[in-house]
Amino acid sequence: MHTPHTYAAVDLGASSGRVMVGRVGPDTLDLTEAHRFPNRPVRGPEGLRWDILALYAGVLDGLRAAGQVDSVGIDSWAVDYGLLDADGALLGNPVHYRDTRTEGVAEKVWATVSAAELYAATGLQYAPFNTLYQLTAARSTVQLGFAKQLLLVPDLLAYWLTGEAGTELTNASTTQLIDPGTRDWAYGLAERLGIDLTLFAPLRRPGDPAGTLLPRVLEETGLTGPVPVTTVGSHDTASAVAAVPATGERFAYICTGTWSLAGLELDAPVLTEASRAANFTNELGLDGTVRYLRNIMGLWLLQECEREWGGPDLGELLSSAAEVAPLRSVVDAGDAAFLAPGRMPARIADACRESGQPVPASRAEITRCILDSLALAHRRAVREARALADRPVDVVHIVGGGTRNELLCQLTADACGLPVVAGPAEAAALGNVLVQARAHGLVGDRAGMRRLVARSQPLRRYEPRGDTAAWRAAEARLGTP
Repeated sequence: MHTPHTYAAVDLGASSGRVMVGRVGPDTLDLTEAHRFPNRPVRGPEGLRWDILALYAGVLDGLRAAGQVDSVGIDSWAVDYGLLDADGALLGNPVHYRDTRTEGVAEKVWATVSAAELYAATGLQYAPFNTLYQLTAARSTVQLGFAKQLLLVPDLLAYWLTGEAGTELTNASTTQLIDPGTRDWAYGLAERLGIDLTLFAPLRRPGDPAGTLLPRVLEETGLTGPVPVTTVGSHDTASAVAAVPATGERFAYICTGTWSLAGLELDAPVLTEASRAANFTNELGLDGTVRYLRNIMGLWLLQECEREWGGPDLGELLSSAAEVAPLRSVVDAGDAAFLAPGRMPARIADACRESGQPVPASRAEITRCILDSLALAHRRAVREARALADRPVDVVHIVGGGTRNELLCQLTADACGLPVVAGPAEAAALGNVLVQARAHGLVGDRAGMRRLVARSQPLRRYEPRGDTAAWRAAEARLGTP
């Protein structure tokens, strides 16, 4: 019998970071929060930036609070990076993916490599903030000119902890510079676009060793070495999908939080023109799988409204939204018009007005509009993913912070016409912990990991109510089939 081991999962989201402690054994999977800290981007004269040093300080505080662990793993959001000089020093704070520097850049890239060619080479959806576009936007900057190495955010933090540099594959696949077929860099594409792939550290895969905590890190955290750092699915969605408690293969998933990532787990990418036109992405997951999904704005829409409203009680807001007439007004929750921060209630009202729908006025009406719109976007993504991939779906698994939003979970079941299983809420941290545990021989294959999640974590099932005719009519209002 294996004695349970203890792992620290550093899980960084767009609005907060946390260090979670996981205790894992053959029939044990316990997760507790050691430390949570805010992630507050800063808008300076040069644009929107991540406060990466504050995040690193939060990681160190969290490891100190976690106590002695058998390993550390790091996951975060995707696409953003730090640049290092020849001495390994950071050249400025990483640019935030919501910064405006990539506006109009895609068209410049497409003048050299068409959108269709890009998709055939990388399988990645169009998003204006993909790393490829960020690097194109930064081409003439002094920082990029002096840079000797580029590290994606979780790899940068791992480098500061260990002194060893690597590029984790699931996160690298979001750069639009990875070939999903070979699972290696798209060298020909990068050469055509003038992107220097030697800036990237060698590729790592989930489960690979990523070094050990440096003596100065041990001293600051109070840990006793050696403490290994283990490569996990460092894109938080890759870690979250690894912890989906599915019992078979006929499932769709929706990773909910600031974003909703809705799709399927496949063995091979879908690179058809129809898939490109539908803006589905082929990101890499655990064990060579493909995360075939669509990005949807997610609870960012509600978070921005809450921020403007001064942080009202969310429970009361959702209760009042549940009393509002369903599908009165909806917006396209995948529309890039909602990407930037600021004035979200007014922008949602404007979108409804422009589409000839009733304009939501109260906070409850705006909240209901957002949740109906997210459920509608979930419905469309699941339906189109299974058609494009020719994969049947019997159940939808919702994981992440949105599982706590009961109204959204029920509306998603209603919209999809499929049962929804909600949970776990901390899927990314659990997937992070499980990959570490598997690397140390404590859990088995991916199916075994999921069985352990299913029997150890609280889950809730939502059955669909009514038929989907009203949802079809709402889609028609937005001009979607």
